[in-house]
Amino acid sequence: MMINVLEYLEQTIKNIADPDKPAFIGNALAQGNEALTFRQLYDMSRSCGSYLIENGINKQPVAVFMEKSPDMIAAFFGVVFGGNYYVPLDCDIPAFRIRMILKAVNPSLIICDDVTAPLVREWGLESSGESAADREPICNAADGEQKYQTVKFCEITSHLADEKALAAARAKAIDTDPLYVVFTSGSTGVPKGVVASHRNVIDYIENLSAVLKIDSGTVFGNQSPLYLDACLKEIYPTVKFGATTYLIPKSLFMFPLKLIEYINEHKINTVCWVSSSLSLIAGVGALGIEVPRSLCRIAFGGEVFAAKYYNQWREALPEALFVHLYGPTEATGMSAYYVADRTLKDGKSIPIGTPFANTDIILLDDNGELCKDGEIGEICIRGAGLTLGYFGDPDKTAASFVQNPLSPFPDTIYKTGDLGRREKDGNLYYISRRDLQIKLMGHRIELAEIELLAASCENVELTCAVFDGKSNKIILFYMGKDASRASLKAFLKANLPRYMLPHTVIQIGDIPRTSGGKLDRTALLEKYRSGGFG
Repeated sequence: MMINVLEYLEQTIKNIADPDKPAFIGNALAQGNEALTFRQLYDMSRSCGSYLIENGINKQPVAVFMEKSPDMIAAFFGVVFGGNYYVPLDCDIPAFRIRMILKAVNPSLIICDDVTAPLVREWGLESSGESAADREPICNAADGEQKYQTVKFCEITSHLADEKALAAARAKAIDTDPLYVVFTSGSTGVPKGVVASHRNVIDYIENLSAVLKIDSGTVFGNQSPLYLDACLKEIYPTVKFGATTYLIPKSLFMFPLKLIEYINEHKINTVCWVSSSLSLIAGVGALGIEVPRSLCRIAFGGEVFAAKYYNQWREALPEALFVHLYGPTEATGMSAYYVADRTLKDGKSIPIGTPFANTDIILLDDNGELCKDGEIGEICIRGAGLTLGYFGDPDKTAASFVQNPLSPFPDTIYKTGDLGRREKDGNLYYISRRDLQIKLMGHRIELAEIELLAASCENVELTCAVFDGKSNKIILFYMGKDASRASLKAFLKANLPRYMLPHTVIQIGDIPRTSGGKLDRTALLEKYRSGGFG
């Protein structure tokens, strides 16, 4: 029985035919190593772990604040080898948010690189302590801000691996120990730190790998930042199977043709992306010019994938495996899947399917009772994938991780805040977020339903609907230079009930994204309210 994710790396380094096979390959312009082999990953992370143990850092949060790179991944494993859990950060996170995260977790150490170390100093967050062992939180008398001990990753990778100390740290580990703390956006504006354990990640990776049919020949193309849980889909299967992951430069996602060329050049055969990235590639017509021929596995999720774009991808890659994934960070990333193996009619949604093994999804109504087939209820998840809760916030944890009202025994479920429906065929369908379900003039309206229909209109590339509670108006934003506002409004009028019609339809050159690649509804609403769209 596996109890620690490090067993993936240890077994691979023992059994792989060529330990010098590239594990993670990054951007040549980034700091640190452009690529790391499995041997290098193993040696560097064990050196890092030994350094932490020698400096008295054990069972503590360690922040990894680095540029997105193979070295950053090695630092993750190094933190774990030292018997600790990592808190991933990078330069794309605003400084004020990084300050809040550091204050929340109070890490024993911040591991930096040549780019981020000067930022920590510039922000006045670096302690003057001589070593991590001497680290004491120091408050700046001027601003009251806490200071943190820092070290550059490149300075500790040459540290001699201490086999005895590493073995001793492992002997104290159990599978419910925390592995990482990933911060998500909180509704109050304060980030929430989700704490996942080794057991959570092992359960997830075993299920995901089986569904996606991952093996040693898999070549991932990573999209997501390394400070989000989405990157688990590439990092741990790569290490488990001795596969390879390319960390695709963020800039390429602005140029679909160059992105496809990159995929073909590096023979990337597996991607796990947010749906809007796939929609954008199809929406601008890139698949009609160049096909990502090497792709054979395409997993997508996080957002609604319009049928017309999904169909374009299926037409371009008829032999590929398409898998719709669903799940929240609080359940270690993904909890359900659906193998999409047929063409869909425009306006139809793709099911989120069925739960992973060892996972159960129940739909509860507002009274905490089980929904019948066809009824809409809140998606609630139970199983080994449920994380440990929110770091340092027992009240928020207790509000979201609750006793299963259907069970007489202690049984925790996570209330996702997502609305779903189970059809008679057993498949689950995602409806929308609770906060995307609005009530207007007595009618319940799903904004996702408006988006899905609008996306099926000819020449419309991407859509995003928001609700302005101050003016009680639905605003629909869309991309598509050849789709006129008049034609889209006429299409909506012909296909939607009057009470669901957007009050305002705005054509936009580019819909803003969050750091994870999802549509940034908050930014759109703020710009609309400030008069930024005229």
